[in-house]
Amino acid sequence: MKPCDWLSEVDLSLANTLQLPARAAYFCAPATLNSLQDCLRQAHQEALAIQLLGGGSNVLLPEYLEGLVVHPALKQWWLEDQGDTLLAHVGAGVNWHSLVMATVEKGLWGIENLALIPGDCGAAPVQNIGAYGVELADVLEAVQVMHLADGHLAWLTAKECAFGYRESIFKAELLGKVVITRLVLRLKRHAAPVLGYGDLAQRLGENPSSLDVADAVCQVRSEKLPDPAQLANAGSFFKKPLVSAEQAKTLLEAYPAMPHFAQQNGTVKLAAGWLIDQCGLKGARFGAFGVHHRQALVLVHFGGGNRPELLAAAEQIAAEVKARFGVLLEIEPRLL
Repeated sequence: MKPCDWLSEVDLSLANTLQLPARAAYFCAPATLNSLQDCLRQAHQEALAIQLLGGGSNVLLPEYLEGLVVHPALKQWWLEDQGDTLLAHVGAGVNWHSLVMATVEKGLWGIENLALIPGDCGAAPVQNIGAYGVELADVLEAVQVMHLADGHLAWLTAKECAFGYRESIFKAELLGKVVITRLVLRLKRHAAPVLGYGDLAQRLGENPSSLDVADAVCQVRSEKLPDPAQLANAGSFFKKPLVSAEQAKTLLEAYPAMPHFAQQNGTVKLAAGWLIDQCGLKGARFGAFGVHHRQALVLVHFGGGNRPELLAAAEQIAAEVKARFGVLLEIEPRLL
């Protein structure tokens, strides 16, 4: 017998921003740690597989998810004053953009460049979300997790999260083993703008506030990226590829205008959207899916498509980039 707060045969088509057709055998949205532990315990008793789903902004759902889909709805957050800095304790179910705007409206610095990134806070460490020169790893102090096997809580430091570019321990050793329940972020009172990416500096006057920076980021993102509420998408569909310095040099000799960003480890990050655009694919249509007409890094869903069709379109795009540039594109959203 299933708990009364579980729902059965739940349509998840609107619970993922790509609006892929999906249905969950069972679904629950625990709002406290105790209720989350109860859900896990009951799932184990029923011998049900457990699948985690946050805001649905960076996942590719299958048409049917067996077992129990758990949507953490831990929405409390608070600030701990530590003088020049503050620690933000944030529940996994808090909307990320809402958190960013709440902190910048208080004049705090640290996550303003990450404004308008969709999704819930619990998913942020999984991908090590980043934008405009800032990554979550730059401000994260610790992550609280609950182990799916027995419901016990544990803390990981930022170092223990093994962050990389769109990578973390949550996509490796801890994949499918924990649910993130809380983040602790270190924010600053004093100005610390990071404006070296794109044209942010040109959009802002002298001595901008963190709110000014967040507003400028929102403006840039809105100009380049479609609103998932208006046109289904999962944001950046491909990771920015990392290539060796030697390969980057060869490419730049052939394509001097190619955007490139040297990394501390000697590799060079390329702009996946530029590579796709150079293949003449911006605005291209692949059945129910397509490359956005303003931002080639974004694949959009016009309706009526499914995950296999989307993956086939992505494979075709990646093949054309590989054939022209010798660069391999990787999908950024997670496949559940």
